This record gives sequence, structure tokens and C-alpha cells, in this order.
Amino acid sequence: MMSQRNSDVSALVTAELTCSAENVPFTPGQARACTVREVLDRVGGKWSIGILVAASHGPVRFTELERHIEGISRRMLTLTLRNLERDGLLHRTVYPTVPPKVEYKATPMALELYESLVALTSWAERHRRAIAEARTRYDTEHA
Repeated sequence: MMSQRNSDVSALVTAELTCSAENVPFTPGQARACTVREVLDRVGGKWSIGILVAASHGPVRFTELERHIEGISRRMLTLTLRNLERDGLLHRTVYPTVPPKVEYKATPMALELYESLVALTSWAERHRRAIAEARTRYDTEHA
């Protein structure tokens, strides 16, 4: 007789055969690509890089992040922080003060990613003008 824990194997297989971000089915051979895509989507998100770079320098508070990351709304900052914490890239500490003090700190996994993020942002900074010029040329030629 099967145990209660293992009785619904089909549900487990189905859960493993979909990408959680889009709930798109895939074959077992595509599982690794799906997971990698999800991770890259998270760490390469519009706001994630700035948050992870800031948190890699030491504990950072919500309001510091809000001031540091130009254009981010409070709601988007909250959602991104939650997702990064859920993925194990940030650790959130709440201090029992009035008002409560909350700090975010990069985890060892995020610190390992830090050098790559710095390299990526440096590359973007070095090439942003050339990319803008290429876009202008392209748009002119294809108007």
C-alpha cells in the first residue's frame, strides 16, 4: 500500500513539468532550461540588479533603497524585495523598535552573484551611448 505522502504522484509530476512563472508545460528534458530562465528573469529584472548591488555592500533599509534606485515605486520595491528574499538572495531582519526597523542584506548566494552584476552594469554603462546611437540609426533606416 502506498503512503499518504506518495499517493498523488501525477500531481507531483505535473507540478514539475510546468514553469511556475508562466505555467507553461514542457518536456522533462526542458526542466533545466525552464529553471535557468526563471532565475535569470529574477536576477536580471528591471529593479533586481540595483537592489542586489546595494544590499551587497552591507545591510540596507527600505528607504535607502527607495532613494538609491531612481524611478522605483514603493509597491515595486516591496514586491521585488519579497521575491529576492523568497529566492534566497536577500535576508530580511526586522528589529523590534518603534517604528520597526527593517534591513535587507545580501545572502552568500547573492554575494557570489555580485561580481557578475557589477561587470554587467559596468558593461552597460560603457556601451549605453553606442547602443543609443545604433538604435537611432536602425530606427532611421527602418522608418
